[in-house]
Amino acid sequence: MTTALLPMLSGVILIDKPSGYTSFDVIAVLRGLLHEKRLGHTGTLDPMATGVLPVLVGKATGASDILPIDEKSYRADFVLGKSTDTQDITGTVLSECDKPVSEAEILGKLPQFRGNISQLPPMYSAVSVGGKRLYELARQGVSVERKPREITVFELSLEAYDEKTRTGTLLVSCSKGTYIRTLISDLGDSLGVGGCMTALRRISAHGFKIDDCIPLEELRACENALEVATERIIPTDKLFECYRELRLSEAQTRMYKNGVRLDAKRVKGATEGETFRIYGDEFLGLCRVNNGEIRIVKNFW
Repeated sequence: MTTALLPMLSGVILIDKPSGYTSFDVIAVLRGLLHEKRLGHTGTLDPMATGVLPVLVGKATGASDILPIDEKSYRADFVLGKSTDTQDITGTVLSECDKPVSEAEILGKLPQFRGNISQLPPMYSAVSVGGKRLYELARQGVSVERKPREITVFELSLEAYDEKTRTGTLLVSCSKGTYIRTLISDLGDSLGVGGCMTALRRISAHGFKIDDCIPLEELRACENALEVATERIIPTDKLFECYRELRLSEAQTRMYKNGVRLDAKRVKGATEGETFRIYGDEFLGLCRVNNGEIRIVKNFW
């Protein structure tokens, strides 16, 4: 594959992130493999976590702040009776409790963690307060006041639990911004024993599933990594399949690309107040019909 093709690479590459890498580490590796500076991801995974990491390439990086589907799902391992400063097994142990906890007790607590709930971001997180990341302050031994965030837990179930070791696995489907380790810590606190996360695997994100991903190390080991990545890249418009599409004529496409607000009555299927994927000779981006006009939301051409 020639370097002349490199600027054309645009879309989504689904990476199965390995443990020990930050999300930005993955981006750095891909920059070297793809010879492409315009890369971004759709949501940070902690270094210990593995699984689905959609990476936006080229023009697709413009989609990061307008993704319509933000639901993500995880398989999370935990241990009860141990609390740490990071809320996961990598942190410093703050307290331990040997009180037994039955499976029935856990099942009885799960309903209060489903639906729309309030969650306090952990100190070891990338949330910014006063211009500084919380994890930076935490590493300095500083704790600051944080504001609870509203999140949604769509599904929460206990996949497995061993009462002798007080270890188990949760399946969680949730909205963007949910901290699974905080969910486990709060669950442990509600049981009166504390708890921390021991492993985390993201099994879906933004409609993409783990089976669709390529392990980072597998891609890295390929002699023709760029060619493999190009073959596996998902078109940008796949991110917006929940929106209906509009098709423009050749003349309408020229006007749209020049910033002209088209008369919605002249475009088949255009409905007032609705957001669409819009196409001419290619995927142009997202538009919205407002006051009878087709207006640009985001361009991807």
